[in-house]
Amino acid sequence: MTYQVRRRRLRMGACFVLAWVALALFASAIAHAQPIPRNAQTYRLALKREAQLAWGINAPVATFAAQIHQESRWRIDAASPVGAQGLAQFMPATAKWLGGLSPDLQERAPLNPAWSLRALVTYDRWLSDRVHISATPCERMAFALSAYNGGLGWVYKRQALAAQQGVMPDVCMGAACAVNPGVSPASQAENAHYPQIILRTFEPLYTATGQWGNGVCA
Repeated sequence: MTYQVRRRRLRMGACFVLAWVALALFASAIAHAQPIPRNAQTYRLALKREAQLAWGINAPVATFAAQIHQESRWRIDAASPVGAQGLAQFMPATAKWLGGLSPDLQERAPLNPAWSLRALVTYDRWLSDRVHISATPCERMAFALSAYNGGLGWVYKRQALAAQQGVMPDVCMGAACAVNPGVSPASQAENAHYPQIILRTFEPLYTATGQWGNGVCA
């Protein structure tokens, strides 16, 4: 190999490393550009109480805070174009189903902050208990969040397809949850993105304050 070729390859390698550094810095900048909304503090203690009731004393409160951040930016009147409502963005049909899941949720009131917080942690618990395979508690939560966003049936199908394709079925982020189980490309992209932005971007935002307790991945 000539000296010129070696120099050219070294320059290409350096450019590749610099590109990855720039990408990491860009991702970090995005996380810091989305601060915790002021009104989140209004519900911090209520979220902690509801989370510990559903998950125990070591509940990952920061994870649930990150999920609400993604869903509604802590706006109690948040409404999506497809009809999801409140802090936790429940669809009316899901709110009705949750009312039958627990006596504490029979009010079926997604625009009521107390109901929304209780429903979110209860539903996350229910989904997490039904994730049968996961490599780590972090990945278990990632699968549960994927189910929250797109349905538990799609999680099972992704895991089955991942195993068939030689992809790790017990890892959601960057593996099984990147497998399209037969949904539209837009739905697939949204669902794959959902657990990642909650657990990799917003959860660290809440754990860093020291006020929201621990996160399942932090």
